Amino acid sequence: MDKVKFGVIGYGNRGSGLTRDILLRMSDVEVIGVCDYYEDRVQKAQDTVEKACGKRPFGSTNYMDILNMEALDAVLISTSWETHVPFAIDALKKGIPVAMEVCGAYSIESLWELVRTQEQTGTPFMFMENCCFGKTELLGTSFARNGLLGEIVHASGMYGHDLCAEIAGGYINRHYRLRNYLTRNCDNYPTHELGPIAKVLNINRGNQMLSLVSMSSRAAGMQNYINQNAEKYPDLVGKTFRQGDIVNTLITCADGSTISLCLDTTLPRSYSRDFTLRGTGGLYKQDSNVLFRYGDKEYWEPEHFHRDYAGNAAKLENDYLPDIWKSITKEDLDAGHGGMDGLEFRAFVNALKRNEEMPIDVYDGAAWMAITALSEASIAQGSAPQAIPDFTSGLWTVRKPKDVVELPIVK
Repeated sequence: MDKVKFGVIGYGNRGSGLTRDILLRMSDVEVIGVCDYYEDRVQKAQDTVEKACGKRPFGSTNYMDILNMEALDAVLISTSWETHVPFAIDALKKGIPVAMEVCGAYSIESLWELVRTQEQTGTPFMFMENCCFGKTELLGTSFARNGLLGEIVHASGMYGHDLCAEIAGGYINRHYRLRNYLTRNCDNYPTHELGPIAKVLNINRGNQMLSLVSMSSRAAGMQNYINQNAEKYPDLVGKTFRQGDIVNTLITCADGSTISLCLDTTLPRSYSRDFTLRGTGGLYKQDSNVLFRYGDKEYWEPEHFHRDYAGNAAKLENDYLPDIWKSITKEDLDAGHGGMDGLEFRAFVNALKRNEEMPIDVYDGAAWMAITALSEASIAQGSAPQAIPDFTSGLWTVRKPKDVVELPIVK
């Protein structure tokens, strides 16, 4: 196909940004249908597409109208978290390739249905975890693949992001995070940090996550924020939020490695994913972009370590970064999340056009999303261990490792 004809389902903040900044900038993509639950968003989407390409797309508030379009080659699902999986299942059943935005699952059963539907239909599916394409995530992965970190024993990451204003504005902005923070207590957004880690550890491809335990602090941050801004959010004064301020999750893997995840979104802080790899030969830490190797100088004082090492990994980018990051333009960097969004959509479109395996498949999506439902169960049961299903049904033992992009091998 010369052009991939996309339908966009969900035109909130994420869907509108991806349509405007990514899809409409791709020369081999055409947006032919747009959908949102709210009519004003549908009209906004139609206006945006028409202004960009001169042709007004079909619009509807019913997602099935998009899935019933005969000319559709692929669909982007960027709706509320609750509807990602069921909408994806309906698309797969109709033979429509799916690019599904990230979320956490509400039940393990829904993930099994997603996996079984994809297996039965053979319809392409990609879980759009953009952080797998992040510059520093790929740099750290390249260090691991090239043996600079030795044997990887532990990896950690977090979704650290003060989201109080976004959560509190849910009624005003029609944003789904508010109802989730009011009613659930879990790691509701695990895949940003888990996705790149799972790729490094070859999860579902020679390795497997086996079990987890999760624990949560009390929920105090949102109540404090609402009390400090009562005049702005009168409908939320006195509301009880269930979502704990800090959720920590520990995961054990079949090869003996461990993973530590943290959700930290309702207390004052700066943004961080804190992608960290620990191996017998060294350490890579994203936040300070540090590569520290076995045999390097021993430090007792943290300030001396950071003085000598902060940012040192940047000096190795020319050798260890994949080519896609060496050739990226300023326009690409400005388009979405520092360039990640464009790279992941290029990967999806290329795989679809070439009939190739998706770099992040349904097994990845199911395993990563499962952390939300399982962390919720673990917290509710006093941090009781939860078994993580093998969505590959044993195929993880024979599937070959696959990075999201080709990484350089440095001799």
